Amino acid sequence: MLTNCKILVAENAGFCFGVDRAVKIVYNNLNNHNNVVTLGPIIHNQSVVSDFESKGVRAINDVSEVEPGQTVIIRSHGVSADVYKRLNERSANVVDATCPFVSRIHKIVNEKSKEGYLVAIAGDRTHPEVIGISGHCESKCYVFSNLEELKTVLSEAGDEKIIFVSQTTFNKQLWEKCREYIHSIRKSAMIFDTICDATSKRQEEAISIASKSDKMIIVGGRHSSNTLKLKAICSEYCPCYLVESADELYDLDFDGVHYLGISAGASTPAYIIEEVKQEMSDILEKKEEEFDFEEAIEQSLKRIYIGARVTGTVTAVNKTEALVDIGTKHTGVIPKDELTDDPTKAPEDIVSVGDEVEVIVLKTNDQEGVDTLSKKQVDAIAGFENVAKAHEENAILTGVVTNVVRRGVLVSTNGFKVFIPASQATQRRSDSLDDLLNKTVEYKVIEVDRNRNRAVGSIRIIASEKRAEQKAKFFENAEVGKTVTGTVKSITDYGVFVDLGGIDGLVRKADLSWLRIKHPSDVVSIGDEIEVTIKDIDREAEKVSLVYKKEEDNPWTIFDKNYGVGQVITVKIVSITSFGAFARIIEGIDGLIHISQIANQRVDNVADILSVGQEVEVKITEIDEEKQRISLSMRALLPEPEKEEPAEKEAEAETDNAEPESNIVYSTENPPVEDDEPVEETAEEPAEEKTEETVEEKAEEVAEEPKEEVVDEKAEEPAEESVEEAAQEKSEETTEDTAE
Repeated sequence: MLTNCKILVAENAGFCFGVDRAVKIVYNNLNNHNNVVTLGPIIHNQSVVSDFESKGVRAINDVSEVEPGQTVIIRSHGVSADVYKRLNERSANVVDATCPFVSRIHKIVNEKSKEGYLVAIAGDRTHPEVIGISGHCESKCYVFSNLEELKTVLSEAGDEKIIFVSQTTFNKQLWEKCREYIHSIRKSAMIFDTICDATSKRQEEAISIASKSDKMIIVGGRHSSNTLKLKAICSEYCPCYLVESADELYDLDFDGVHYLGISAGASTPAYIIEEVKQEMSDILEKKEEEFDFEEAIEQSLKRIYIGARVTGTVTAVNKTEALVDIGTKHTGVIPKDELTDDPTKAPEDIVSVGDEVEVIVLKTNDQEGVDTLSKKQVDAIAGFENVAKAHEENAILTGVVTNVVRRGVLVSTNGFKVFIPASQATQRRSDSLDDLLNKTVEYKVIEVDRNRNRAVGSIRIIASEKRAEQKAKFFENAEVGKTVTGTVKSITDYGVFVDLGGIDGLVRKADLSWLRIKHPSDVVSIGDEIEVTIKDIDREAEKVSLVYKKEEDNPWTIFDKNYGVGQVITVKIVSITSFGAFARIIEGIDGLIHISQIANQRVDNVADILSVGQEVEVKITEIDEEKQRISLSMRALLPEPEKEEPAEKEAEAETDNAEPESNIVYSTENPPVEDDEPVEETAEEPAEEKTEETVEEKAEEVAEEPKEEVVDEKAEEPAEESVEEAAQEKSEETTEDTAE
């Protein structure tokens, strides 16, 4: 029913400056001796366009329709630079009615694009104004109509210089959100405010009126961009109708309206707005005359009781409740928690103004004139029937976990809550039920009790069925050597379990990395998505062994490609032993610098010369790929020591400087020689050659002695290397003795 309805008409409605200017330009050219055409409809209003046609001005859609010498009026939306060029080629008499605000945008994008800036336009990419703006860009041009498209533009533009403009009739509120986002991502971006002032004022005033009105009428063309935007903005505050003329008002419903708002798009003439206003007043006056006062009194006095199931119409919605007219003198109120059990939804997500809803009366308050209602209880009754049907058909249901209770969780589906026991809620008993709260889950109903209006479901059964399907599919396609992707599910001291979808595979510690690691967690973390290779499959036991390390990361593969015997390299000492030092060549590859290969002279203690962390230059002397051992030498890079004089010359020198024979003392190790006996050949040979023979002999002796004492370095060197080490030590002792 409609009584004392007040009409609120926007002052900033109808023709904007640009449209009014374009319409006047057309009328001023009617007396032109040349026939006049407009490039596209001059405005999006059929009434005005029809009036022009009656006066001989027709609209054409393309430059190709222009005849030489014809007067062509460019509408307020503007056109691209190419259109001007084509019109000149056809010798047309061009009258430019482009809105000055639009012309300003043309100038901005043209100048900035010549300077190397990318151009981004906020607007409708199919709108003539946006097409015209794009046609003045000499660099890449983007068009976006919302925040998501804006994010894509910024992503594609990267770090390149970019400017932002907007269609003159773009949504002011949305533009502000876009500006904030651009500044948060690209502070250096240039943003030009190109929304027409008239558009901003029109939108702001329309919002103000819509927020006070029960319903709103927007007058304008159905193809007008600014009119459609105006309707969209006002619809956020109240139900909104779009009409092109007063004739359409009779098909609309204005019952229950106390405040009616009227605004119009930029292409709507003032006389049409006045016609709508006058016609609306006549309709309301007629409605008043038809109002049955006695019937209204009877409806307002209709008795209501707790538990009654009634139908009403939603009259208002806010963040905490919805107001419903249930045909009584009381105001019906549905609190948010009686609208739905879904905590993720707001009242406006459940109902809208004008919706017809069925509710149950929870309580009444005559003093306050309020009836508290519940929609979710009605929904629960219908929801139970849906749940029971799903049980009969073994169907899968979807719901939101609304509560975590002592023995499980409650899932709301169509307003009805299904109990899921803890044993049926998760795959493992150790999993937390709290992790399910407010999440959307799939489940099956496993039990229904109609007498108690209860149902029991299972999330686990769905997960198990899906996992079984995934497992069967995995074994159907799996083969050794195949690379698959999985998620790290758990980590132990001996390896990592990876969820491959339906089955878990094991990556043992040794197969995680080529390097020595203390614990698998040093390489991966729970939840990581990793690529692994199938090492082995046991289909009977349903076990899968995996390898995470890649062959191309194998240190020996890298070493073989880049290093060889004889190569001189710089290494870092990583550990020191009694028989030498280990040096890091690359990560994962160490070589041994034997004690005999550190210096030219005898080395008793490796630590006297080398220290951990020290970098030294060495030569690769041997590579044993089978045993994966590398021998290094510092000695090989040192200059050869000067050779000693033969023993015979030394003896002669001593003889020349010798004391009288009676004063000579003989060593017990070197008995005297008879004068007539020649000096031994060994005394005449260089000490170095003698040393080589002695080394070989001593090495053979050491090798033949099974009980020879060697340095105990089992943890780092095999026994056979200890033999070699002892032999080397023996040979060095012999060499030194011989040299002396």
